[in-house]
Amino acid sequence: MTKRIRLTMAQAIVKFLDNQYIEQDGIENKFVNGMFAIFGHGCVTGIGEALENMDHNLTFYQGKNEQGMALAAMAYSKQKDRKEIIPCVSSIGPGATNMVTAAACATANRIPLLVLPGDTFATRQPDPVLQQAEIFSSVGTTVNDSFKAVCRYFDRCDRPEQVMSALINAMRVLTDPADTGAVGIAMPQDVEAEAYDYPEYFFKKRVWHLDRRPITQNQIDRTMEILKESKRPLAIVGGGVRYSAAEKELIEFAEKANIPFGETQAGKGIIPWDHKLNLGGIGVTGTLAANRIAKEADLVIGIGTRFTDFTTSSKWLFQNPDVKFISLNICAFDAFKMDAEGIICDAKEGLKGLTENLGDYKSEYTVEIEENKNNWNKIVDEAYTEELEEGFSQKKAVGIINKFAKEQDVVVCAAGSLPGDLQRYWRPGDSRSYHVEYGFSNMGYDLNGALGVKMAQPESEVFAMVGDGGYLMLNSEVYTMVQDYQKVNIMLFDNSGWGCIEDLQNSHGGNSYGTQFTSRAADGTLTAPPLPIDFAMNAKSLGCAAYTCRNAEELKEALEDSKQYTDRPVLFDIKVAPGSMSPGYESWWRVGVAEVSENPDVEKSYEALVKEIAKTRDY
Repeated sequence: MTKRIRLTMAQAIVKFLDNQYIEQDGIENKFVNGMFAIFGHGCVTGIGEALENMDHNLTFYQGKNEQGMALAAMAYSKQKDRKEIIPCVSSIGPGATNMVTAAACATANRIPLLVLPGDTFATRQPDPVLQQAEIFSSVGTTVNDSFKAVCRYFDRCDRPEQVMSALINAMRVLTDPADTGAVGIAMPQDVEAEAYDYPEYFFKKRVWHLDRRPITQNQIDRTMEILKESKRPLAIVGGGVRYSAAEKELIEFAEKANIPFGETQAGKGIIPWDHKLNLGGIGVTGTLAANRIAKEADLVIGIGTRFTDFTTSSKWLFQNPDVKFISLNICAFDAFKMDAEGIICDAKEGLKGLTENLGDYKSEYTVEIEENKNNWNKIVDEAYTEELEEGFSQKKAVGIINKFAKEQDVVVCAAGSLPGDLQRYWRPGDSRSYHVEYGFSNMGYDLNGALGVKMAQPESEVFAMVGDGGYLMLNSEVYTMVQDYQKVNIMLFDNSGWGCIEDLQNSHGGNSYGTQFTSRAADGTLTAPPLPIDFAMNAKSLGCAAYTCRNAEELKEALEDSKQYTDRPVLFDIKVAPGSMSPGYESWWRVGVAEVSENPDVEKSYEALVKEIAKTRDY
């Protein structure tokens, strides 16, 4: 006779999640150690009751904004190399839909995120309830159906016993390196509280295994045939190298074949920045060294990369007419991008197999790699000492922070001009010290994600690189940092606007329309001087330590003085000169430009766009 235990559905969720583990290469980790939640009428008497009254090992974290806490949870999982998660619980309606953006961010970046939004009554008898948006075409549809567009797996449990299959499928996706992303399980508030006699075996310790997918001999042969015909190959290192822990294998492969490599945002920092073959970031926000080598490459080997438009410069970067592509990727969806020879395998296993079959093959590079690296290092050194008449250089500020940070400290960023500065100029300390979300470029991830990084790696200082626009958009979890004594260094670059987009606008014929943070003038336009915002005072009101830094000396003094704070966040209000971010380095990015316009500069920009599109590769 199967032993059973009577639990509410919410209690079953908590008990099940508390017993999930993940294993790779013989190392076992507890997969779920905590839970973020903001309680409302759609979850407080369900999941809230279970967390309060059950015997479990999950730490409760109190979020302040559903998107903010979910971004923190995503960053936590990313920093943990996708081997741990913090599920996120919300109420119904706006609490639930606030997490849609974070779910999209997680799916875009292939990071596991479990969201558990409350939902309206499965019985429909009290309808319409508070915060319910009635969908006239289908009364069975709720706002939570919006998660279907951004989740790898979505389910709604209209009966308490349905949660068993829902949770198994959720874990299947969350622990699958090829299919991972956001998972949503909608919980009708009445069903959360309904009881069922669950079989006890469902709650026993369950280990999910990350078995490495090997490379086959046929795959090796196909790769070697293409590689050995190439003279100037280039590798691109993506996040898959990190999640596969394939750093050692990558170095051995690259060194034996003398193949230089560029880094994506997710791949940056895995290999030391000063390695002789590391050309740094590649593509739109890439280095001059990587982009120049890429233009002449006759073979591009993608390793764990999605070949995004920023990596490929909108498929424009690789100008050699005979260039070919090979892509090692655990995910078949990504492996065949750029019309590549798709090699579907684990990065560590794939690189190991290729290295063993290289024979005496070496690329024909001689002095090009070293010369390009040396030239680029000089450019970075100059950027870090830049002096401007118009004010404090953003590039110089980044350099000061980089030099101050210790080897194990982590820089976190997501949107605006700062990801470009970091991918080009930042010199990471170790393989876990660079954390930039640039798959979704989610404003708010930089600040809120930094909390998750600090939770994942408490022994390190964490530097959140945030623009003034990003801070104003989503700073909800600053108070959570204060509440939980988490020291995060919030490096707020105040350039009085959305400087990255203003630069894009200006370079395509626009005139800073709606991109500067100016006050409204007498004629009704936003053209009056900027408002004098004191971000340091704002941060102090939330319980942070804070400094205002108008020049290099003040920033250096503030960083030194901030060492005294160990148990609360510190905000640095850095007043930088608008437009002092890094320029492009022989890259191009395709954006939609008006084909007809009353502005002649816009029409010229469209003509230039057409010429560059002709140079791109069509797939």
